[in-house]
Amino acid sequence: MDVRKHLRGEVTVITMDGTLDSATAPRVQQDIEALFPDSGLVVLDMSSTTYMSSAGLRVLLLIYRRAQGSAARLALTGLPPDVRAVMDATGFLGFFTVVESVEEALAV
Repeated sequence: MDVRKHLRGEVTVITMDGTLDSATAPRVQQDIEALFPDSGLVVLDMSSTTYMSSAGLRVLLLIYRRAQGSAARLALTGLPPDVRAVMDATGFLGFFTVVESVEEALAV
């Protein structure tokens, strides 16, 4: 999985491209931790995430906790239908602000 960061004004956009599973989760978590700011809006763009296992859910939970422990606000965008279904079924969707696009996150 490829993790990239870019700024849209003062908003940090972190894009995850590929599969988030037990093989990639430890590195993805480290990459996101390194890119995650201490404050401001962070949008996690998952539109290129092709698969997410329970290990991926754990990564998202840790990212959520990181945001809760700082002055950062976190939003998810681009959730593929399969990923959204897993997050909904497990109750994880309720933890996050979910928007349809990076532009919508900027407006919220």
